[in-house]
Amino acid sequence: MTAPGRRSTTFSRLLRHGFTDPSAAERLLESAELAPVRTDPVLLDALGATADPDLALSGLVRLVEAQDGHTAQRELLDTLIAAKPLRDRLLGVLGASAALADHLARHPSDWQELVTYEPQDLHPGVTEFERGLAAAADPVSLRVAYRRCLLSIAARDVCGTTDLAQTAAELADLATATLRAALAIARGAAPDDAAQCRLAVIAMGKCGGHELNYVSDVDVIFVGEAVEGADERKAVQAASRLASHLMRICSETTVEGSIWPVDANLRPEGRNGPLVRTLSSHLAYYQRWAKTWEFQALLKARPVAGDLELGEEYVATLAPLVWHAAERENFVADVQKMRRRVVENIPVAEIERELKLGPGGLRDVEFAVQLLQLVHGRADTSLRSGTTLDALKALAAGGYVGRADAVQLDEAYRFLRSMEHRIQLYRLRRTHLVPEGDADLRRIGRSLGLRSDPVVALHREWKRHAAVVRRLHEKLFYRPLLDAVAQLAPGESRLSADAARERLVALGYADPAAALRHLEALASGVTRKAAIQRTLLPVLLGWFADSADPDAGLLNFRKVSDALGKTPWYLRLLRDEGAAAENLARVLSAGRLAPDLLMRAPEAVALLGDGDGGGLEPRPRAHLEQEILAGVGRAAGGEQAVTAARGVRRRELFRTAAADIVASYGTEETPAVADQGALVDLVGGAVSDLTAATLAGTLRAVVRDGWGETLPTRFAVIGMGRFGGHELGYGSDADVLFVHEPREGVAEREASQAANAVVSEMRRLLQIPSADPPLLIDADLRPEGKSGPLVRTLKSYEAYYRRWSLVWESQALLRAEFVAGDADLGGRFIELVDPLRYPAEGLGEDAVREIRRLKARMETERMPRGADPTLHTKLGRGGLSDVEWTVQLLQLRHGWVEPGLRTTRTREALAAACAAELISTEDAATLDEAWVLATRVRNAVMLVRGRAGDTFPSGARELAAVGRYLGYGPGHVGELLDDYRRTTRRARAVVEELFYGA
Repeated sequence: MTAPGRRSTTFSRLLRHGFTDPSAAERLLESAELAPVRTDPVLLDALGATADPDLALSGLVRLVEAQDGHTAQRELLDTLIAAKPLRDRLLGVLGASAALADHLARHPSDWQELVTYEPQDLHPGVTEFERGLAAAADPVSLRVAYRRCLLSIAARDVCGTTDLAQTAAELADLATATLRAALAIARGAAPDDAAQCRLAVIAMGKCGGHELNYVSDVDVIFVGEAVEGADERKAVQAASRLASHLMRICSETTVEGSIWPVDANLRPEGRNGPLVRTLSSHLAYYQRWAKTWEFQALLKARPVAGDLELGEEYVATLAPLVWHAAERENFVADVQKMRRRVVENIPVAEIERELKLGPGGLRDVEFAVQLLQLVHGRADTSLRSGTTLDALKALAAGGYVGRADAVQLDEAYRFLRSMEHRIQLYRLRRTHLVPEGDADLRRIGRSLGLRSDPVVALHREWKRHAAVVRRLHEKLFYRPLLDAVAQLAPGESRLSADAARERLVALGYADPAAALRHLEALASGVTRKAAIQRTLLPVLLGWFADSADPDAGLLNFRKVSDALGKTPWYLRLLRDEGAAAENLARVLSAGRLAPDLLMRAPEAVALLGDGDGGGLEPRPRAHLEQEILAGVGRAAGGEQAVTAARGVRRRELFRTAAADIVASYGTEETPAVADQGALVDLVGGAVSDLTAATLAGTLRAVVRDGWGETLPTRFAVIGMGRFGGHELGYGSDADVLFVHEPREGVAEREASQAANAVVSEMRRLLQIPSADPPLLIDADLRPEGKSGPLVRTLKSYEAYYRRWSLVWESQALLRAEFVAGDADLGGRFIELVDPLRYPAEGLGEDAVREIRRLKARMETERMPRGADPTLHTKLGRGGLSDVEWTVQLLQLRHGWVEPGLRTTRTREALAAACAAELISTEDAATLDEAWVLATRVRNAVMLVRGRAGDTFPSGARELAAVGRYLGYGPGHVGELLDDYRRTTRRARAVVEELFYGA
């Protein structure tokens, strides 16, 4: 008897052997069933070696209790103590799987399946498993036989007799034998159906790849043909009945549970398509309708049951289509999009525990390997394996993947799959989620050999391997491209030039030879710079490939790197600041404008980082004006001063364009901005503020250069059009009016000459050819248009507007806003024009008719010849002009009584009209959506082509780049044009009603 207050020596020994509940274990050991062996040290040592000693001991007691009589119990225990192979296998299974312990308790004689330890028992194949299932004549007996075979597989697995790949192959072979047995039962139940058809069962997914899990859907495709002389339609119907019965046999739950679901959803048309098709029907579908992912799935197709000759014919017929899938347009983008969609569909609460589908999970390895197989397998048949690890080994051997990368991925994949196996083995349930309880994690860790603090060690190893996968799975595709042009260690295989070109073409590069030259220039050599480039480029190549023009992205990156390569901060910025490299890749591959701006002053790359470069947030107008005026003050003369102002403008245009591109594309960390209107407002406000600050600086420079500190006349610049409305695009001119007022004692002639000289010099300086983009000043909205003087006094404007003003000028003045110069004079000009643009009592009917007439005339006369009116963003149906004239008519008619309408901004005025119930909420939303979309298209065209345009580009690559900026992925440009036409058609219907009164 144990002394009071002291633990028994058995209790202490149980703790040392890994039991977590020694008290319960001690009671079980004291049970009558274990009396013959309870003192044998061999038993305790064997239990302590299992994944969960408590679970193993509990399962052993249940198994002994279930034996039929005392003799059977003694036989089990004697064999357990005497035969180490049985002891390790049986207790190993009992300590890892509660579900198999339940099976043994229901079928207590099945433990004898683990006694045999012959060489042929170590690695059974389909033949051996078919023998094990041969006696099964119905679904229930098939389940019992299946679990009996599964018991031996699990025993070899937990004891380390087989490794992961062998275990997965055995599970696939057992599935093959099970499908054959189930088909035999189905045929026996319907001999007439079996007699009139040939039915082949094609394994897909992990079963087809010979790498099955313990519990997984078994993916299949069925192929049926009529036997000679039979009617094809009836034969296919018969085959469908057999296939359905086979699926029920395996999937349905009986008193012995289920085996696994048989999933035929990978068939043509998925669950909406017929369960069984003829071979010719399969071929027709794949030739005409199949998507990229369906060819990817066929990588693992393998005939396993039924008519194997027909199954082989199916695989041989479709193989040429599989190995040409990489030639499909947007192939890489489609595969990567499919992977992203899988991740996006994971519930947020589960993503960190997802072993298979989450970032750094098993699917990342499988997708990366399959992508490489599809690209290079056409030319290299050694890559055509359905098994992930075999394919990875072949890719490394052929130089398609770096050997070190392949080794790391192989280790990570084996660990993650082993983890998945242990999680599923416990309850024999289909799951890929890592459990949260310490007891479960402890059992899994110990089963993987992590005996010292198994919970902590398991988490550490899991995260380490997941990080490896996350780091390598995309680089796996790009890194060998660098090895193909770099100096490698002796004996290291490399991607051949042909294979590198093949891979670049698959990525969307139109000129792979040029791309390889750029990579060689960037990454070859032994300098520190080349080493950093070799680290950066695999990731950058992926981002370039995500754009519509990867060639331009890589070429622009080379140019920037050539310009900045010797500066110490450039590569350090890209390497160390997470956002900088991805932002740069997006900007360089999104079109011509942003790269052109950057090339003129490459140091602006610093804006793309997270540090002190200012970031991509547009700067307020006051800050811009302060910087420009300070630069002007330091300059020696007018030209130098305006050069400084234009330099700030170029840098800030780049900042705005980069912010727009990054927000439109999104990054790996931040999704694309969904609010398109916010992006339009961002660009319009930033470019308008920048233009105003540039004009203010230029005006200061011109005045100082010609007159010192004070001009003989007060001078103000009034923004008009999109400039006054804070809606400038990247390629917009600055519409302005110039107004002056002679100072006291200055003759009007002298004042007028000075004002005109200022205007002339400002226009000249802002258009001098230089590295900075010009700023064109357009004063055509002035009184009398091009025939009138460029600049007038305030009194002259007052006299003109009082006597001669036309209705179109009142409409144009709706956008008038002071932007630069003398603020008091600018304010008085605005006071002068307010009664014209917001006339008391609104517009008369004659004026309304005149505006409608002008609009109709503009539509017929100003539309460019040959332009598609449904796609012209400015003058086309439902475009900018339609929306703006409709809003401006509401302002002219109701602005005198509705203060909210007294704004120069289109969207603000539209919202105010809606608030005042002058337009319905639905109609306002329709007009706003069309205006925003048309504006975004104009901005996109300028970003992509580097020059302004009001129509969609005609070139496929430029059009795709516009689509990508607007959120349309590869291959969806047609949807963009359809959506644009649909949006503007709805807007035009509103315009017809509100503007024309139709």
